[in-house]
Amino acid sequence: MRNISRLSALAVAMLAANPALAAGGGISLQNTDFVVFLGLVVFIGILVYFKVPGMIGKMLDGRAEGIEGELNEARALREEAQTLLASYERKHREVQEQADRIVEAAKEEATIAAEQARADLEVSLARRVAAAEDQIASAQAAAIKDVRDQSVSVAIAAARDVIAKQLTAADANQLIDGAIAEVEAKLH
Repeated sequence: MRNISRLSALAVAMLAANPALAAGGGISLQNTDFVVFLGLVVFIGILVYFKVPGMIGKMLDGRAEGIEGELNEARALREEAQTLLASYERKHREVQEQADRIVEAAKEEATIAAEQARADLEVSLARRVAAAEDQIASAQAAAIKDVRDQSVSVAIAAARDVIAKQLTAADANQLIDGAIAEVEAKLH
């Protein structure tokens, strides 16, 4: 009711300020300016009567609250994303540090393994050198034995030839008889 009285007061004030009245045209439905003005006043009155401005205000307030809620949710999601990002960055650093430690340990193990391999190689080389020296000494001893055997054989052959040339039949018989006697003496 209160709105209707306000509306009617507004309509009267507007009619009084209407340019058509000021020009002396009067109030007439033939006057198009007056009819348009009257239609506008009726339209505004209907909007106010059905509380359309309040409904529009409520809709805008609801939309503003919805936007504010979405902004709060977006802030919360952003904070959560930043927390997750910080967590992942921390985990990445930890994994990188662990990888660096693993690489360093692998380098140390490789260095130790290389030193051990070098030591094993030196031991192996020493064994091989010793084995080669033994083989050389054995081959040298075998060669000396072969040379001795060969020289003994040559000396025997030479002595045989010398004895055969210098020994007479009587001396040979005497040597044979001496050898038989010596064998008999040793056997009895």
